[in-house]
Amino acid sequence: MAAVMLAVSLAGCSASAPQTGGDEELPAEEEQQPEKEKELVLRIGDTKVDVTWEDNESVTALKEKAAEGPLTVKMTMYGGFEQVGALGFTLPSNDTAMDTVAGDIVLYTGNMLVIFYGTNSWNYTGLGHVENKTVQDMEDLLTAGDVVLTLTME
Repeated sequence: MAAVMLAVSLAGCSASAPQTGGDEELPAEEEQQPEKEKELVLRIGDTKVDVTWEDNESVTALKEKAAEGPLTVKMTMYGGFEQVGALGFTLPSNDTAMDTVAGDIVLYTGNMLVIFYGTNSWNYTGLGHVENKTVQDMEDLLTAGDVVLTLTME
């Protein structure tokens, strides 16, 4: 009886053991999971905001700059509808006439970052748009005085 029990136990163990097919190696844990691609992240003050970035050479260059280290842009209220700040470097631009809305992020003259809490019509290069924020949310974030924007690759 003991011999029968031992045979059943061993058969059960070998049936549930993984079959590797001989000398094949299982991939290492880190090889199985691809590295997550970093994305450009915007913070207005301490608030991280979701942005849908444009697919253009200006955003590509901005990502490259942010990959070198965090970019901090001191913004100033202007015109009652936007915050404007100097990047400290020039990005490629392709200005076109556009009507902006609250949440739009644009490049002005190749070296100025602009984020809107109101509307305007002018020649800009579109960079992106803040998502999931109402006009009131954007006003709350941008009308209490000058703000600091931080761009990082995360």
